[in-house]
Amino acid sequence: MGVFNQEQFDAFVLDNEVIGFFKEPIKLKSGRMSNWYVNWRNVAEDVFLLDQLTEYVTAFTRNLRLEPDCFYGVPEGATKLGVLTQYKWAKKSSSYAPHSHVLPMGRGKPKDHGAPKDKYFVGEPRGKTIVLEDVTTTGGSLLTTINSLKEAEIPILAAFGLTNRMELRDDGQSVQAAVESKNIQYYALSSAIQLLPEAYRKLNPGEQIARAIEEEFEKYGVEQLKLR
Repeated sequence: MGVFNQEQFDAFVLDNEVIGFFKEPIKLKSGRMSNWYVNWRNVAEDVFLLDQLTEYVTAFTRNLRLEPDCFYGVPEGATKLGVLTQYKWAKKSSSYAPHSHVLPMGRGKPKDHGAPKDKYFVGEPRGKTIVLEDVTTTGGSLLTTINSLKEAEIPILAAFGLTNRMELRDDGQSVQAAVESKNIQYYALSSAIQLLPEAYRKLNPGEQIARAIEEEFEKYGVEQLKLR
C-alpha cells in the first residue's frame, strides 16, 4: 500500500465491525456511558486483518512525511499493532541490519521498582518513536504512555489513534489538545464524526439509538453530531 486512502480505511473500519451500537448504554473504560462502541479486537485477533492494518498505519506515516525509528503500541490495547508495525517497518528500512532496529513492547502493569527501561518496557523503544493507540476517548492510556516514554527520555515523534471518538475530556480539552500540550503532534486515522453516520446508515439501529448518541455528543462531543 503506497498512499493512505481515507475512504478505503473508513470502509475497512465499517466492514470489519469495529463500530457498533448498544440498545442499552454501557460504561466505557473512561467511565462514561455510551450507546456506541469502537472495538478493534476483531482486527487485532486476525492475522490477515492485522497485517492489513499495519499497511494502513505505515501508509499514513508516509503521507505525513514522518520518519520514525520505532513504533510503540500503548499497552495493552495496541501492543500487537505496535510490535507488528515495527517489525514490518524495520524490514523495509534501507538500514535494516543486525542491531539496526529494536522490537519494543510495553508492560501492561509497570513494575514498582527498577530503571524506567525495565519498569515500563519489555524491550525499550529506541530513537524517534510513534506511539500507537487503538481508540482515544479521553486519552488517559495514551497520555500515561507518553509520560512513561518521556520519563525514559525516549523522543516521541507523534501519537496516532486508529479512531478518535471526538469527545472532550473532563477538563474541557480534546484529546488532540491534551497530547499537543506535551509538544507532541496527535493524528487520528479515523474519526467518529465521519464514521458514525455511515455506521448508522449501514446498521440502522433505530431512532432511539440515534437520539441517545446525539445527546452524548451534545454533552461530551468536540462538535455536535446529527445522525437522523
